[in-house]
Amino acid sequence: MTFFLQAFVTLFVIIDPPGIVPLFLGLTRGRSVRTRRRLAWQAAVVAFSVIVAFALFGRVILNYTQVQLAALEGAGGLLLLLVSLQLLTGKTEEPTSSERAKTNVAFVPLGTPLLAGPGAIVATMLYVQRIHHPLNVVALALAIAGVAVAAWLSMRFAEVIHRVLTDNGVELLTRIAGLLLSAIAVQLVAESALAFAAQAK
Repeated sequence: MTFFLQAFVTLFVIIDPPGIVPLFLGLTRGRSVRTRRRLAWQAAVVAFSVIVAFALFGRVILNYTQVQLAALEGAGGLLLLLVSLQLLTGKTEEPTSSERAKTNVAFVPLGTPLLAGPGAIVATMLYVQRIHHPLNVVALALAIAGVAVAAWLSMRFAEVIHRVLTDNGVELLTRIAGLLLSAIAVQLVAESALAFAAQAK
């Protein structure tokens, strides 16, 4: 249960389902309700598939490139810190109207990189490295699925959530998520430094 909660909270604050609401509304502006619902579940499935793919093959990539877990933790921590700063400052890039017209927004940019972005991928690979029991596999799978469902629900009921939370509420949740994510990032960097220090002794 502890492993599940850690993975779920980490992925939840990185992906930030409530924070995707205004972006989803903007990217699907002018679409019918039926189309919005279809794009919502497509984006969630794409994000889930991308994260699962890295969870399954991330270890193979690490072994092939001979990258140590400590290095991955350090790089992941720095990357998550950048993501947290974007959440805290609100400085995120949104696709232009011409870019939206060329692609299915459920795949790009909703599915990836807004949902299954670098932060979520690195965090998932780090948790895979911490698996030492079959139950950890189940816990991580449930965490990934749970966050994907949360993202789908946020997009599925985006208009309702936006009306309830208002712009200020969504902004507040985004800032809180950024603060939690920054703490997680610092912890990863500290663990990486301690691991390298232990190897040097």
